[in-house]
Order: sequence, then structure tokens, then C-alpha cells
Amino acid sequence: MCGSARLIDHDELERLTIAHIDCDAFYAAIEKRDNPALGDKPVIVGGGKRGVAMTCCYVARRYGVHSAMPMYKALAVCPDAIVIRPDMEKYSRISREVRNVMLEATPMVEPISIDEAFLDLSGTERLHGGSAARTLADLALRIEDRIGITVSTGLSYNKFLAKIASGLNKPRGYSVIGRAEAVGFLADQPVRLLWGVGEVMQARLASDGIVLIGQLLKHSEAELIDRYGRLGSRLAQFSRGLDQRKIDTQSGRKSLSAETTFSVDISDPKALERRLWRLSETVSRRLKEEGIGGHTVTLKLKRADFKSRTRTATLAQPTQLAETIWQAGIRLLDRETDGTKFRLIGVGVSNYVPAAECDPPDLADPGSFRRKEIERTMDAVRQRFGRDAIVKGRNLGE
Repeated sequence: MCGSARLIDHDELERLTIAHIDCDAFYAAIEKRDNPALGDKPVIVGGGKRGVAMTCCYVARRYGVHSAMPMYKALAVCPDAIVIRPDMEKYSRISREVRNVMLEATPMVEPISIDEAFLDLSGTERLHGGSAARTLADLALRIEDRIGITVSTGLSYNKFLAKIASGLNKPRGYSVIGRAEAVGFLADQPVRLLWGVGEVMQARLASDGIVLIGQLLKHSEAELIDRYGRLGSRLAQFSRGLDQRKIDTQSGRKSLSAETTFSVDISDPKALERRLWRLSETVSRRLKEEGIGGHTVTLKLKRADFKSRTRTATLAQPTQLAETIWQAGIRLLDRETDGTKFRLIGVGVSNYVPAAECDPPDLADPGSFRRKEIERTMDAVRQRFGRDAIVKGRNLGE
């Protein structure tokens, strides 16, 4: 394995073709690019003193600032930090610019959030006159030269390991994980590195005596499936350095959503709210499974005459919580329930960010932490006993 801003030697370097690119401190890097005076200063992108840090530059991180930290704590450890309000429209535009540079290297680009993507560089050797490893290194430099921000890259033989590799030597890193060292490298890593293992699953694994990836190797895939359901298969595969997922250029969808068509048209606001809750839970579950959240909630309604209405709200903080999605959807729904009969309702979340940036503590809303903990507890119960093991009262009217 290697980790450097420059390409160095690795026995499998010429045979690895799956890459992951992650922009370094994306929002903060853009702000520094646009204002050179911020160069070596600690920068936090987020709210005021009552808000939270969405992200921060690496200078601020040296003081102990991190994403989702309450702003008063961030300013306590880094009193000289410069706080900048987020400009999501600008960040989205630059994200598209970065993606266009990636597409120059290969059409096989799978965006997974606003600041990261997978690439399949297979077959690009003839096009670019060099190995996939060389193309990836050149691509990182091209993004830096054209866009003015740095990226960290990971190269491996599958998506799971490429993503891990890109985080090994940030910022401006280039890391490789080959087949020969994969299982040995993973063995000593914490289980939280596994895709799909969040706080709830991590705690459950720990209660079973599993805190390191290598400890999963003591169990067969059948045993893990029996204990953890469908996730058990993923745990068995990933712990052995295996990942069958292909690069999917269509998966960079603009919205992760769920919808339902009624057997009888509905105009009653409460009935619509109950169905919206179920859909919000579905979207929330999928977001958590994919390790992402989003800034934007979209409500979709279809009238009895098949004409559609679409309404959108941008959240102050990105979310993956069902309660937050539902509340945003309710506010949009309130404007539409005027006696009109609807045959379909749907809700979606878009403008993705990694899960770590979602649902930070909100000092202006003291109940936010409690709601998050309640939902986390409900997730844990459902993960163990099934999705219908626990339901909210608002479901009971259906």
C-alpha cells in the first residue's frame, strides 16, 4: 500500500482500475480559493454562534474543530476561526465542474455525494497513453489546476477498498490497496469502516464482541446472515476484501425518493400526512443504508386528473432523519391541502452530503438531539426485530 500526493511503486499498480476521488474539505476549500486572504487561516463553514460547523479547513482541524461540532465549542477551541455561511448553490456548481473534469478521463463516473465519486478506469490505457494509476494521478492534478481545489484519491480493485484508500492520507493524498494486502490491512481496522455500519450497527457488533473487521473472519457468511440479516452477507464479503458492486453511472440520481398511489383518491390532510410519514421512513432508511443525507426535500403530489404538483424546500442543515424529512414535507403539504383530491403522494431527498455532516446538534432547537436519539433507538430495534417491530402512533390510522 502506498500513500502520497505523488505516484509511487506498488506491485499491483498496473492492474488496479477502480478509483474513488474525494474533494478535500470541499466547502472550506472553495471559500479559500475564492478569497486568497483566507489562505493559512482557520476557516469554518457553518452557522453563527448558535449553529454548528458543517465543515472546516485543515488548519481549523488542527485545533480540534470537526464537522457537526456546535459553533460555540468550535470557537472555544479555535477562537480566531473565520466563520462563513454556506453557499450551497455555489458548491453545487463547482461540484458539477469537478465532475466534468472526471468525465474527460472516463465516462464511467458514479457520483455518490456533492464532493466525491467512484470511477472505473478500465480500458482507458489506450485513450490516455498510460495506466489507470497514471490517469488517476494526472486527473487529480488537472482538478487542482483547473478548479483550484485539491482532491484525495484511492485506487484498488473494487469500490469498497478504493473509498477506504482515498481517506488514508488526506489532504492531497494518493493511496493504493491491492489484493495481496487487502485482508491483512482490513483485519486491524475498526468495523465502522465497513459500508453500512453506522453507530447503531457498530454498537450491536460490539455487544457481540466484534470491534475489528478481522473478527468477522471467525464467522461464516451463513452465520453472519443468520445473526444480522441481509447486512450479514455484506459484512462477510467486505471483511474478506470482496465487493461485487459495479460502477453505476446512473446511480448519481438527483433524488432518492419513495411514493405511493392510493386505491381511492384522498383529500383529507391527516390521511395524507400519515402516508407521508411512511414514505419519509422509507427514504430515511435508504439514506442511512447508503451513508448519505441531503439538503433538499421534495414533495410530489398527483391529482385525480393525473396533473402533478412538485414542491421543494431547502433545509438549514442536511438530514437523513425520517422526522426531519416528514416535518419538511408537512410544511409543503399544508400549502396544497385545499380540498383537492390526490391519487399519489411522494417525498424525496437530494443535494447529497456524507452521513457525518447530517443532523448536527441545533442549539436553537433543544429537542433536536432527543429526536435524533429516539430515531436511532427505533432503528436499532427494527434492525434486530424487523421493520414492523416498532411503529409511531401516526401510522396506526392507516
